[in-house]
Amino acid sequence: MKPTEVGRLDQLQKVIVTSLEDDKAENVVALDLQGRAAFADRMVVATGIADRQITAMAQHLEEKLAAVGLKRVLIEGAPGSDWVLIDAGDIIVHLFKPEARALYGIERMWGADLDEAPPAADEAQAG
Repeated sequence: MKPTEVGRLDQLQKVIVTSLEDDKAENVVALDLQGRAAFADRMVVATGIADRQITAMAQHLEEKLAAVGLKRVLIEGAPGSDWVLIDAGDIIVHLFKPEARALYGIERMWGADLDEAPPAADEAQAG
């Protein structure tokens, strides 16, 4: 991956993490999938407590990503669902209710130990 592509991914990840934190998402975790997945290079996982919060987080992400030039953002998951997926191209975002996040264990599926995973904000600022 070219340095300019890495810089763009870092920028998008920072926008995503900041937006989620502004919307009071809990347990925001960013995972580097480069070389491990064909569908994306990064993944961000976060928890929202209520349907309205998760819906608002998804809408705000779509708006903020569009503002930095990412026009093709796909959102899957109906309002009121336990899991919303946001496909921002090279970064995938999963928004879960707490029970669904525990049930699906996305981070563990990709080899992340939540006790050892660095906070997403620190990772985004390091780039």
